[in-house]
Amino acid sequence: MHISRRQFLGTAAAATAATVLPFGIGTAYANTPLLKVIPHADLKIVDPIWTTGYISRNHGYMIYDTLFAMDADLKPQPQMVDTYEKSDDGLTWTFRLRDGLAWHDGPPVTAEDCVVSLTRWGKRDGMGQRLFGVISKLEAADDKTIFMTLSKPYGLVLESLGKISSNVPFMMPKRIAETDANEQIKESIGSGPFIFKADEWVPGSKVVYLRNEKYVPRSEPVSAAAGGKVAKADRVEWLTIGDPTTAMNALISGEVDYWEQVPPDLAPLVGGNDGISTAVLDTLGSMGMARFNSLVGPTANEKLRVAIAKGFKQEDFLQSAIGNPEYYKVSPSIYPAGSTFATDADADMVDGDLEAAKKMVAESGYKGEKLVVLQSTDNPVLSAFALVAAEKLRAMGINVDLQAMDWSTVLSRRASKEDMDNGGWSIFFTWWIGGDSVHPLANVQFGGNGEKGWFGWASDEKLEELRNQFAEATDLDKQKEIAAEVQKRIFAIASFANLGTFFVPCGYSDSVKGMIQSPVQFFWNMEKV
Repeated sequence: MHISRRQFLGTAAAATAATVLPFGIGTAYANTPLLKVIPHADLKIVDPIWTTGYISRNHGYMIYDTLFAMDADLKPQPQMVDTYEKSDDGLTWTFRLRDGLAWHDGPPVTAEDCVVSLTRWGKRDGMGQRLFGVISKLEAADDKTIFMTLSKPYGLVLESLGKISSNVPFMMPKRIAETDANEQIKESIGSGPFIFKADEWVPGSKVVYLRNEKYVPRSEPVSAAAGGKVAKADRVEWLTIGDPTTAMNALISGEVDYWEQVPPDLAPLVGGNDGISTAVLDTLGSMGMARFNSLVGPTANEKLRVAIAKGFKQEDFLQSAIGNPEYYKVSPSIYPAGSTFATDADADMVDGDLEAAKKMVAESGYKGEKLVVLQSTDNPVLSAFALVAAEKLRAMGINVDLQAMDWSTVLSRRASKEDMDNGGWSIFFTWWIGGDSVHPLANVQFGGNGEKGWFGWASDEKLEELRNQFAEATDLDKQKEIAAEVQKRIFAIASFANLGTFFVPCGYSDSVKGMIQSPVQFFWNMEKV
């Protein structure tokens, strides 16, 4: 039986997910001299195009800007772009940059900078690769005008340019964006609301950003990644504190102002202190998954994968890993609940019918081979997922080899295509923020392109064909219909099991105002009053 940290600490205090915050731009403010933050991870890689790491993405949002950005309704809105036009046939797009855009080292942002930046992003990001698959010409017509010509209509042009999570198409100076897409950039020069202080960066300890006094925000109210990015803090410090208890004490004692991700089981303790609150800013939540190895070992058997997924009851995983029902939601949808493409297609796959699963395992041809389950012991949520899964697998009559390791080791092991006796694996556990899963092309986990795809290497031509149809559809109702078919197909081949949605609160001093509700953490608009 899994005992949560909250249960261990014996608290039953109510969480404060419904705390009302003063979201939106205030009518007046005085600059905050210093905002001290505990980020969710240590910043080790400063190239948000080279890696999909969320901490590198957040760093990117501090210092870079984007042509388009997603608003609170996940609709793409112009950000660096002032105006844009699309030809009647949808094949020619014209984007004009707004006035006042300049790099941190002085020169103005040009259309050529943006063309080169998009080209590099298009070599790394999945949505970028698909977009560039239909781009026949991308060029700078003049210093402020970008022309894009497509070989055929494509329904996700603005959604691609405004992609909110990794890899975000951040704009960089041409000389930096010309870096080989397979190599990391050497400089961090952007045009965004904050400037990276490379000389004060101490990996493992501290990252420093200064307000970009020359940044000209848009006039619209802030809305997720869109709208006016008003840097209200003169200086933002990210202070790495890996131990949750130490982080909690730092916030309570006033040593820091903001803790990006409070473990849900600690939220009642944190929010129970005078002058400290917790809140969920990402209302889409994070989506847990059990990823199957579709290429090697027993789980290469599709019938066995489907049987296992049939026996996984979402609520059991969420209850054990998250505990507090205020911070989780059972949802059959592989897209965030309440979002545009959310669907209940084949919803019974998350109900967890263990008796049916046992029968399906027996009929799958499974002969007692060892299934290797990777358990990330340094991550409470993922560790609990693995323990629950192992218990259910054994109940289905499956020979389970539960292997404990840290998350870094999982990241290495999941790349292995060896058999089970030589470092291979059958199942590992992870999660994605909802912003990464808003439609069939947004997330690499939805792919069926075999060994060219994400770890687990699911291969399914029908799934890929559906995703191609989604990319080419320009009608929203048609896109919704295809998105539902994609979910059915993923359930039919069980490339992963959907373990449900959970929400990670932030913790903050009550003197901190202006947090932005979004799937991604932003630090503009925040101030201490």
